[in-house]
Amino acid sequence: MVSWVMRISKPISITEEQRKTLEMWVRGRNTPQKLVLRSEIILLAAQGVANTEIALRLRTSVPTVSLWRSRFEEKGAIGLEKDAPRPGRHPKLTEEKVQAVVQATLHTKPAYATQWSARTMAKAQGISRMAVQRIWKRFQLKPHLTETFKLSTDKNFVEKLTDVVGLYLSPPEHAIVLSVDEKSQIQALDRTQPLLPLGPGVPERQTHDYKRNGTTTLFAALNVAEGTIISDVRV
Repeated sequence: MVSWVMRISKPISITEEQRKTLEMWVRGRNTPQKLVLRSEIILLAAQGVANTEIALRLRTSVPTVSLWRSRFEEKGAIGLEKDAPRPGRHPKLTEEKVQAVVQATLHTKPAYATQWSARTMAKAQGISRMAVQRIWKRFQLKPHLTETFKLSTDKNFVEKLTDVVGLYLSPPEHAIVLSVDEKSQIQALDRTQPLLPLGPGVPERQTHDYKRNGTTTLFAALNVAEGTIISDVRV
């Protein structure tokens, strides 16, 4: 013999008018399913059915039952119509704070760094790193990107380019082509052309070369047949 024991919990208080409203929602053809579920939870809770039993009957979770019982006790039937606020929702930033982040990104530089990162901007503005990233995405700002460009003013640029490329592609017979880059102990900071600043949807752009301030360029080639150096110095 199997006996069925229904666990009883303290019933929640419900008025006759509230009961009629909940029953109407349960029977209504156009009632959203989530509102039907919430109404059924309250109707069973009003009978004193325990949360675990309600969850089992309605195929939902105990936390869900507990949530909507609490909402009904706080706000009545109207509390079932709106979704409960989700935990962890991002706090809304004021428009003044958003503009402050945008202006700082476009017109300032962080201390001891060349550009802002999401973490340094978040610390400077007193907001979260994710908030900074959302603002940058909204205004298409990418301070971590830098593009380079070169507009040569040398009237013999094409001829020089042809000579250099030709040397690599077709070196002289019995010759070794070496490429030596400068490695000075003083870093040049000023570019040869003005910096093009960061803007919405446009990364910061700068030339790839620097002002040399009087430094010279040494061109040298080794003649392996004779063991001599062919050199030239250009300013």
